[in-house]
Amino acid sequence: MEYASEYAAEGFSAGYTFVSLCISVLSIVGLWKMFTKAGEPGWKSIIPIYNLYVMFELVWGKGWMFLLLLIPIVNIVISIMFQWKIGKAYGGGTGICLLCVFFSPIAYLVLGFGNYEYIGPQ
Repeated sequence: MEYASEYAAEGFSAGYTFVSLCISVLSIVGLWKMFTKAGEPGWKSIIPIYNLYVMFELVWGKGWMFLLLLIPIVNIVISIMFQWKIGKAYGGGTGICLLCVFFSPIAYLVLGFGNYEYIGPQ
């Protein structure tokens, strides 16, 4: 009986890893398409810190603002504002902005493959 809990833990861990990997791949695909819509090469979306710099440049017009994510508490506010501004930079309304804030991987796919066009920093 003691092995049953170990198998259950391994199964949960494998399932969690699989779901996390799927979400990561979908996020990368959506970001790649968003970058190409904004006139940036898609490969910039897969470089970890550089993609944040480019996204802040696309959303705010100032790439250096991603450094504000290093400040505790401020990073929460900046992250929410950043996600909201992503929706606005691609011409979305309140609905897509809320989707960006709460379900960003889905929002990246919607913005990347939907009828949204990059209009620049707001």
